[in-house]
Amino acid sequence: MALKPIPGFQSLPTHHCVTGSLLHIYTYNDHPLSEEMLLGVGGGVGFVYWHTKGTAPFIGGRGKGRPGQGFERCVGERTGVLVEDHTTTSAKKAAASLLDLLAQGKPVMLQCDMGYLPYFDFNGHEYHFGAHYMVVCGYDAKSKMALIADRDEELHPVSMEVLTQSRGSTYKPFPPRNRWFTFDFRNKRQPAPEEVGMAIREQATEMLHQPISNLGVSGIRKAAKRSLQWPEILDDELLRFTMFNTFIFIDPQGGSGGGIFRYMFSRFLREAAGMIDEPRLHEQADQMKKIGDRWQEVAVIFKQGWEADKPEEVLLETSQKMTEIADLEENAWREINELVTI
Repeated sequence: MALKPIPGFQSLPTHHCVTGSLLHIYTYNDHPLSEEMLLGVGGGVGFVYWHTKGTAPFIGGRGKGRPGQGFERCVGERTGVLVEDHTTTSAKKAAASLLDLLAQGKPVMLQCDMGYLPYFDFNGHEYHFGAHYMVVCGYDAKSKMALIADRDEELHPVSMEVLTQSRGSTYKPFPPRNRWFTFDFRNKRQPAPEEVGMAIREQATEMLHQPISNLGVSGIRKAAKRSLQWPEILDDELLRFTMFNTFIFIDPQGGSGGGIFRYMFSRFLREAAGMIDEPRLHEQADQMKKIGDRWQEVAVIFKQGWEADKPEEVLLETSQKMTEIADLEENAWREINELVTI
């Protein structure tokens, strides 16, 4: 058997690893939704600043969906798809489950550490991020090679040995734990207008009213302040890595679609405006696009700091810009919330 995708599987260029993987699965199962709709209806936009001692500070723009439910299940609930996630400490069980699903003609969405995947280029640097998602869409038993669909349209052959290593990575803060997903599309449907409105309200609430200061708009302000302390608590190597990591997770290269997911959310608002009959959301889509532009300015400066002789010198500028962005985001999310609450 040659290494080729499951019959009918279509590889697509996507923006974000999670929504892109869902898009591959949904498209294969004849449930067409845009990647932006999958992101927005699942409550996938937010903000987090997180720093655990001994690790690099993390800045991200993904939301986790409805509390207690998670993003993937929230997407499933609002699109008529039963989504279940599975984890195991057994690499053998993880591999057997993968091969069984592929044998049934089902592409499989996995969580893994992208640092082990050979088709990523980190310019010779060791880099690990264990919350990467992709889809295995084919397998050849003779060569023991799996075929992977990721954010680019090209399909990537990866040995099962390397895939097992990637799935079982223990690198923090997001070890993948051999996680995979199963889907039941028997009751698939388009999201209802009220569900789209609810998703928007939930994301606005998460940005404006978080119980801890690391999240939402308060998290942006905290990141702005705490980043000024990075030179005091991080050595030069970790400081440079933090700047590179921050650039990556804002910029399209890192899988946010650019502007730390604000560009994708802007396009979701445009799509949602027609679904819930609220044309004023187009104005908020314009505003969210402008906020994404501001985040891109921050990303560029962090990249310059990563490459500079004295990286700490850019932090005052990035801190000031993030503080300004926090005010813009607070106003935008309040206006969005008012539109979908009336």
